[in-house]
Amino acid sequence: MNAIEVRGLTKTYRKGFLRRRVDAVHAIDFAVLQGEAFGFLGPNGAGKTTTMRMLMGLIAPTAGTATIFGHQIPNREARQRLGFLPEAPYFYDYLSVSELLDFTGRLFGQNAAERAKRGDELIELVGLQNARNSALKSYSKGMLQRAGIAQALMNDPDLVVFDEPMSGLDPIGRKDVRDIILGLKEQGKTVFFSSHILSDVESVADRIAIIVRGKIHDVGRLREIVSAQIGTEIVMQVASIDKESEGQLCTKADRVRRHDGDLTVMLGPGSDIDAFVRNGHDLGAKLISITPIHETLEDVFVRAANDGENETTPASSDAEASS
Repeated sequence: MNAIEVRGLTKTYRKGFLRRRVDAVHAIDFAVLQGEAFGFLGPNGAGKTTTMRMLMGLIAPTAGTATIFGHQIPNREARQRLGFLPEAPYFYDYLSVSELLDFTGRLFGQNAAERAKRGDELIELVGLQNARNSALKSYSKGMLQRAGIAQALMNDPDLVVFDEPMSGLDPIGRKDVRDIILGLKEQGKTVFFSSHILSDVESVADRIAIIVRGKIHDVGRLREIVSAQIGTEIVMQVASIDKESEGQLCTKADRVRRHDGDLTVMLGPGSDIDAFVRNGHDLGAKLISITPIHETLEDVFVRAANDGENETTPASSDAEASS
């Protein structure tokens, strides 16, 4: 059984004086396996937050189905196994993080001893020990984000849904969140999260889906999506060869960089690497390294966004949808 299963999920709004139909999310399909970290990516206004709100039962889908642990949403039993951090969480200003977690624990029916023990564990986990008794109104954006992560974990959920959990965090805070996600995976938890910080996604996600203009563009394991080899980087020592020979060596290179007697060239896919190296050797150059260069997640993301912009089917932004 999948932790999340989405089939044909659609959210349609009516916009403007003419009540024009706009699909914020259009007939999307994907599944999140139990125990994995699943990254949900897309440009601003792609439909990420709308999708998460539907999964959390905060807004009703127009069409399609979604299940959490086999339960059709919204479902009380499924919610007991959920933890959720929205993109822009709001907390009562005059509560401390200790009081926030105590309040959250009460909502889940935890007794006083459970609330105190779990709250202490989570405050330490998110690094708010020194501010545990300060009012939340005095917190920075990054500290509020840490408090939000703690409240999402208060009920020890089997599925955690994070909408932009790295937002507002410095590099140390982002590393802490990555470690939390990896720790949840080690415990067998499922993490479904969105993020614009692609390097963080690459470091923790098992699989990803990219949504553009309300439609799923790519879904699968990172190594499957980010697999295309876009070229080969070759570094050669050319201090002992003349400029004419160096120029001859570079004629078939897509990109060339020279630094301190070393020549770095990029050859396109399908190039004859052996012939290039032999030619360099014949001209007096010495081979230092050969490195295949593959697409990055950023390359895939940008291409998906550009492909989506070229489609003619209109789709709203999350901001438009919420209005």
